[in-house]
Amino acid sequence: MLELKDINFSAGGKHILKDVSYTLDPGKFVAITGPNGSGKSTLAKIIMGVDKPDSGKIFFDGKDITDWPVDERARAGIAFAFQQPVRFKGVTVHDLLNLSSKDKLTFNEVCDILANVGLCANGYVDREVSGDLSGGELKRIEIASVLQRRAKLTIFDEPEAGIDLWSFNNLISVFNEMQKDMSGSIVVISHQERILRIADEIVMLTDGHIERVIPKGAPLEELLTMQACRKM
Repeated sequence: MLELKDINFSAGGKHILKDVSYTLDPGKFVAITGPNGSGKSTLAKIIMGVDKPDSGKIFFDGKDITDWPVDERARAGIAFAFQQPVRFKGVTVHDLLNLSSKDKLTFNEVCDILANVGLCANGYVDREVSGDLSGGELKRIEIASVLQRRAKLTIFDEPEAGIDLWSFNNLISVFNEMQKDMSGSIVVISHQERILRIADEIVMLTDGHIERVIPKGAPLEELLTMQACRKM
């Protein structure tokens, strides 16, 4: 489905990604983790087309999409949830979910979608996706809109950032449900142990390169200890 070949990227005089090569198979839930500054979010943005690699190739469903802009990748079936959700003044939550689903949703359908991310529809359906909402509320609404797209590949950049514990627990439940009914592949950028433990595969990025790929069920204690030490 997705193949990265020798991806390099530099910014501000720093070599951020170094010869990153990786193949993501269809129907996989993959977590990308690593120390701060290791290039995780940059790699996610390069897959989506927000940033362009200095060298290397990106293939999606067998097509070279290296030079494709964001909108073409989105039409091809790649969805992206930013670490800091985008605000849309004048666009209601209902409007956003309609756009994501490419259909006109009923109030009850919107209720079900928002309930999946822990929001009560009565309080949110007609609210603008703007600064009136908290960071945690915006994050949950963005996650709901991204999930509604049912893309071939969905990328979440640190979805736990800026949300409370209850919302995070609900998010884990959402990911678990997505795994049970996997219609596409999921890539999650995260440090969180609970997300790492439910992933089919963990990609460990260190200093801009893939240090190792850890299969589901492998002991994570060494990895978690290593990450904790690098944060100190």
